Amino acid sequence: MGRQGLVPLTLTCTRGSGTDDDDMPRADFVPLETFRELPLKEMRVAAREFLEKMRRRRTVREFASRAVPRDVIEDCLLAAGTAPNGANRQPWRFVVVGDPETKAEIRSEAEVEELAFYKGGKASEEWLEALEHLGTDEHKPFLEEAPWLIVIFAETYELMEDGSKTKNYYVSESVGIATGMLITALHHAGLVTLTHTPSPMKFLNGLLGRPDNERPFLILVVGYPDEDATVPDITKKPIEDIAIFIE
Repeated sequence: MGRQGLVPLTLTCTRGSGTDDDDMPRADFVPLETFRELPLKEMRVAAREFLEKMRRRRTVREFASRAVPRDVIEDCLLAAGTAPNGANRQPWRFVVVGDPETKAEIRSEAEVEELAFYKGGKASEEWLEALEHLGTDEHKPFLEEAPWLIVIFAETYELMEDGSKTKNYYVSESVGIATGMLITALHHAGLVTLTHTPSPMKFLNGLLGRPDNERPFLILVVGYPDEDATVPDITKKPIEDIAIFIE
């Protein structure tokens, strides 16, 4: 099976070589030199411009097959890798799949799970009714049509060279933040995405050769929208429905 498009990308920092957390050296602290404060007027403009840009982001299910350069994907992944995370463990692994044969296998396995979800009784009627207005079903052609699939794994613990285990902290929270930053980076780069979560997803470990300490988190479908792509006519909640200010 071809694997030329299968690129496991691991974003980590150098840590102590000890197998126990107590053996890890304390980090060196250096002056904060990266922060750039904006004048209030410029701050407001920047916040509003970013809001308007993010309002143009839409989840897309119809992808064009045209190629997206790997270096663009790499830069977006590196941006995601700057996410805050528990104890700086950086417990994410991004397996980037461009190989058509591998994408076809992922689609085949995912559609088995999706068929069980939609028509095999796995999903409750309430859940299916909640999804009905979006028009989703067990067919997932985008898993083959898009140029890239980024399969995101959450590393629950790290395996050390001597076979011992080092626990990771706030794994779901950390990977969730990194995933949100990745979606934002890809949108900023002029691409569209779709978050896909077949359940269960354990088949991804075997198919992509990932170890047991990595748990599939989701599949991020990445590319350009098809020229005839459509999206549901939906709105996002206003500020008063999503935020509470205590001043």
